[in-house]
Amino acid sequence: MKKLFFFFFFLWCFIGFGSALHSHISVGENGHILGEQPLSKIAIHKAVLALRDSASIQAKPDLLGLKGEDTEWVAVNLQNSQPSNDDWVAVFSPAKFNESICYPEDAMEEKGYRTPFICTAPIKYKFANYSNDNYIETGKTTLKFQLINQRADFSFALFSGGLENPKLISVSNFLSFVNPKAPLWPRLALGKSWDQMTVTWTSGYNIDEAYPLVQWGWKGQAQKRTPAGTTTYHRTSMCGPPARTVGWRDPGFIHTSFLKELWPNVIYTYKVGHLLLNGTYVWGKKYSFRAPPSPGQESLQRIIIFGDMGKQERDGSNEYADYQPGSLLTTDQLVDDLDNFDIVFLIGDLPYANGYVSQWDQFTAQVAPITATVPFMIASGNHERTFTNSGGIYNGQDSGGECGVPAETTYYVPAENRAKFWYQTEYGLFHFCIADTEHDWRIGSEQYKFIEKCLASANRHKTPWLIFAAHRVLGYSSNDWYAKEGSFEEPMGREHLQGLWQKYKVDMAFYGHVHNYERTCPIYQNQCVNDETSNYSGTVNGTIHVVVGGGGSHLSQFTSINTTWSLYKDYDWGFVKLTAFNQSSLLFEYKKSRDGKVYDSFTISRDYRDVLACVHDGCEPTTLAN
Repeated sequence: MKKLFFFFFFLWCFIGFGSALHSHISVGENGHILGEQPLSKIAIHKAVLALRDSASIQAKPDLLGLKGEDTEWVAVNLQNSQPSNDDWVAVFSPAKFNESICYPEDAMEEKGYRTPFICTAPIKYKFANYSNDNYIETGKTTLKFQLINQRADFSFALFSGGLENPKLISVSNFLSFVNPKAPLWPRLALGKSWDQMTVTWTSGYNIDEAYPLVQWGWKGQAQKRTPAGTTTYHRTSMCGPPARTVGWRDPGFIHTSFLKELWPNVIYTYKVGHLLLNGTYVWGKKYSFRAPPSPGQESLQRIIIFGDMGKQERDGSNEYADYQPGSLLTTDQLVDDLDNFDIVFLIGDLPYANGYVSQWDQFTAQVAPITATVPFMIASGNHERTFTNSGGIYNGQDSGGECGVPAETTYYVPAENRAKFWYQTEYGLFHFCIADTEHDWRIGSEQYKFIEKCLASANRHKTPWLIFAAHRVLGYSSNDWYAKEGSFEEPMGREHLQGLWQKYKVDMAFYGHVHNYERTCPIYQNQCVNDETSNYSGTVNGTIHVVVGGGGSHLSQFTSINTTWSLYKDYDWGFVKLTAFNQSSLLFEYKKSRDGKVYDSFTISRDYRDVLACVHDGCEPTTLAN
């Protein structure tokens, strides 16, 4: 009976790892499965203790952040008298990772069963021969790892036996940042009114040991201080494995402050910090942002939109399966171009943590140069939310048991209920309706009513550019798997929503989920309603649908079927930039992440009367009376 229990226990653990698989898996040229969270490949519950005096591992420096850095490179020297190509090095944080930190759900300790020796996944790993082909001959090598401050110490562990049968043969010294609790990774987002900016950050300080605050004001002028709220989430907040088991890591504390009564377009400086109980302050770095324009304000306004970014390690760790090979291309391109856009919309599938909670820190650190400078608005994707029996419209394992909690806690959005990730927001001349495709959007649903209310509330004289965005493709896509299903969309997508898009004359609808770029003609009921392709003027007659899911994750194949409504396709990583010059003129550009050049574009030029004009199924009732 006991053997039978262990069989099912290990099977359960394995399912926890496997739950990170993407809904639609593809295979790369090297035969590796694409779309699998790299940490899920490690059968850490099977690790055994096999320490050897003939193996050693040493990391330096052991004290990080001496000059206030929040990211440091570490050299790891290892020696092994019995080297193998299956040897690998894991980074653990906290540094102590043996069975003493196991959670009862992992070990079933209350039932008297044996605890696995290791029951928490590392935060990253590399194979020992990663940068040295001679390792197998010499048994010596040096690996370089990049560490970020994650509120705990670190250790490195040398394993043999590969990822499937890990044998722990040596453990390094412990490393730590000078202040592991430091406030880090500021994340700007629009508030619930146009003259608000929210600032969210992460630290190791709970409210009982320090008061969180933001010091801010006009650049070069006197600064004010505004308090922040504090929240977090726990292992018990997760819906299942691996987030609730081997993937769990304490997320620290999340703080959000609301900066109000901003003057439009004014540059503000700010820094986040904490007032300790002894009266001293701990401050983060100083940043600046430009306040949003007021609704209807005619000024240059530049919007970035993309989905499915993922995270990628600069030290090369975790990436042997090409999981998210374009993530840093997009990140670096946007960082280099920060002065040339005003706000970012990442429409779902952020880090693809898939239940490995440590990866949320890794992601926030990667995009911090962007999020600390411009508002960073997100939508919910399947890899944030979908999990069986967790209240969403889909049953699956895509979120790895997160069921939306890390996303809705780590990032602020101006939703009425952040567990239901739909919201509306305005930025100058733009009105955005952001849907949550992990919850029911069909006619009669709560979200459908929100979508109609959001679209109807747009004052097209003040905010003429009406944008709909969601993660899954509710409109049109020539993606291979949608084509095989015969729908060219997420099932039950446009059938329920195209009436609203047409009635309220939505200009563009954006989607992620499919990892490529595609633009349609202005379309309604599967028919192109405008013959123009690049210079639209007057009444456009339909909505232009754009798939922009090439933010960084492995790419998705197009079907060979000729979809007549598709004007441009690109199998590459990239993003869209919208530039509104005034109420009548807009420029659309698709840029590749690898070089920042424009590969697809169009313009829209129109007057207010063109927005009001009658279109098919989009006419206001009239009367013969006068």
